[in-house]
Amino acid sequence: MKYLAAYTPKTKIMKVLIIEDEELAVKKLRKTLESVDSSAEVVGVADSIRSSVNWLEQNPTPDLILMDIELADGQSFEIFDKIEIKSTVIFTTSYDEYALKAFKVNSVDYLLKPIQKEDLQAALNKLKNLQSMYGKASSVDPLNVDSLVKELKQKLQPKEFRKRFLVKHAQKLISIEVQDIAYFYSDGRLNFFKTNDNKKYVVDYTMDELEEMLDADRYFRISRSFYVSIASIDQIHDYFGNRLLLNLKPIVDKESIVSREKVADFKKWMGK
Repeated sequence: MKYLAAYTPKTKIMKVLIIEDEELAVKKLRKTLESVDSSAEVVGVADSIRSSVNWLEQNPTPDLILMDIELADGQSFEIFDKIEIKSTVIFTTSYDEYALKAFKVNSVDYLLKPIQKEDLQAALNKLKNLQSMYGKASSVDPLNVDSLVKELKQKLQPKEFRKRFLVKHAQKLISIEVQDIAYFYSDGRLNFFKTNDNKKYVVDYTMDELEEMLDADRYFRISRSFYVSIASIDQIHDYFGNRLLLNLKPIVDKESIVSREKVADFKKWMGK
């Protein structure tokens, strides 16, 4: 009597390229990858923009690229300018999670360093779901990836903040440096700022518009009607309703209160 062996479907190998310039990070990523997916095979490691482009030119397209954003010779976005990327890309980065939430999409994911096992597992599961949706394709339209990379570049580039304001004073226009401004505030229908030497000027911008102009490390919006600089805060007092009352310098002729929903963030900002 002949017995037929049970058919076991062969597991498809997922070929992975790691682009990372820290040797220890590569070792940890390899180990984590092995622990979460036995089908994953690291077929190459590159530690710079140049070596990444060379590897991609000389080797078959991998199913997945785990790509660090900051490399020794620049940002890995430059790789996309030098060669067409047909693989699915998962960025690995030390950037704050908030800055990258918009890019957690079907074609591109991100992992925040230090990379956790469950996060890598979730990213790989997403990749496999995409592959089942798109059949043999391991990634979606490369043009979509390119547009996302452009957005990432813009998001992560240092933001330019306002350096000075042009204001009216005694029938003439004068320019005031932002570093000389203690705080901004609303009073009635007008918005003002006071300088460190206690001069008051009308500013022709709304508080919401100022939010895009001011460096968040330097100024904090404590309420709908106040932006204060760290240097302007003289004293901080507990206030009813789980709020805070600030004594500002120069003295302001209205209460400067940190609204309840802003208190936690204000304390973090003060402690930076």
